Amino acid sequence: MLMSNTDRAARLHYMANGFRVLSPGDHVVCAVTSARIRLEDLRYWSVSDQAAYATAAIASEALAPQ
Repeated sequence: MLMSNTDRAARLHYMANGFRVLSPGDHVVCAVTSARIRLEDLRYWSVSDQAAYATAAIASEALAPQ
């Protein structure tokens, strides 16, 4: 039986130049908005927080010094 990763959240390890898939899936969830981000569209994340962000604006705001 083939397993499908459709509609399943992936677990990733974020690194400086990419990410490693720990558990297969087709998307991750934005740490701020809870929006689904397809792995093909994932461009913004934090290595130190191990969190994904949906857009550059959201990432900038989340990572800005307080």
